Amino acid sequence: MTLLSPKASLPLSARSCYQRSMVDLSALGDAILKGERAALARAITLAESRRADHREQAQALLSRLLPHTGKAIRVGITGVPGVGKSTTIDALGSYLTRQGHKVAVLAVDPSSTRSGGSILGDKTRMAQLAVDPNAYIRPSPSSGTLGGVAAKTRETMLLCEAAGFDVILVETVGVGQSETAVTDLTDFFLVLMLPNAGDELQGIKKGIIELADMLAVNKADGDGATAARAAAAQYKAALHILAPTSPLWSTPVVTISGLTGAGLDALWAKIEEHRARFEAKGLIAEKRRRQDVKWIWAMVQDRLQAKLRHDPALKARTPKLEAAVAAGEMAPTAAADEIAKALGL
Repeated sequence: MTLLSPKASLPLSARSCYQRSMVDLSALGDAILKGERAALARAITLAESRRADHREQAQALLSRLLPHTGKAIRVGITGVPGVGKSTTIDALGSYLTRQGHKVAVLAVDPSSTRSGGSILGDKTRMAQLAVDPNAYIRPSPSSGTLGGVAAKTRETMLLCEAAGFDVILVETVGVGQSETAVTDLTDFFLVLMLPNAGDELQGIKKGIIELADMLAVNKADGDGATAARAAAAQYKAALHILAPTSPLWSTPVVTISGLTGAGLDALWAKIEEHRARFEAKGLIAEKRRRQDVKWIWAMVQDRLQAKLRHDPALKARTPKLEAAVAAGEMAPTAAADEIAKALGL
């Protein structure tokens, strides 16, 4: 990313507005570096905005803050609905803040594909972290993005790192979409599993298991402890027939209880062990560089979608093309070609 160039060609009044904006961004950046929550929330809102001027300001701010990012442990957490993601994250985050960490939770809420609305109820589902001064919860609507990861999750993560948070937990929707999106954001991918969920080995996607850096069977408390241990044994046996994610790492399977906190210390110890091994070989930095390259294309796709949404000519034409295809009057390929030509492709 590069800083915005001076607007020397603008009229004096416009240059004055631009300069005031840059001063505001400078002050906002300083406040974020001091760990001020109000400033962080404002910056994230700016990054999530779809307005072109807000996007420019957000990129300028991120460019300034980029040297202060990259030091956090980034953990993606997924699992089917009902597995106890929020309860586990609440307990794990609280455990980490007691160990002296500052924890940011980027919890992606499912957006309605019809209305675009989302629940955004993570602060009620994570009661301990919601009142923890060393934790920050930012619910974001997924807006239909692949893997349930919000379009601006990466920018939000960088802003949180600049604000001094050294552990970033990214919770995905976990609705069976491709989870590769979260692996392109994080250093470690944790998959939560359920005991007594029917045939455990058939009820999960092989692709997700292949991406996982660790499996954690949740709800290993009370009467569920025995079932959780049995499920963990099945997963361990299944992992023997899959190639490991790296020669440095064999995917461990642990049992935990998000409700009681049992096993969370061992879970975090595994995450730290993974980080130590991969950092020693320079593989964390290498992975993040690959992720940055993928980020380019994610942003390009976002810009193309923005043009489809906001370009007047396209907005006027696409409903007619859709109607023609729905009526059988035009082939989908022909309609796609016309839209692509309008985009200059």
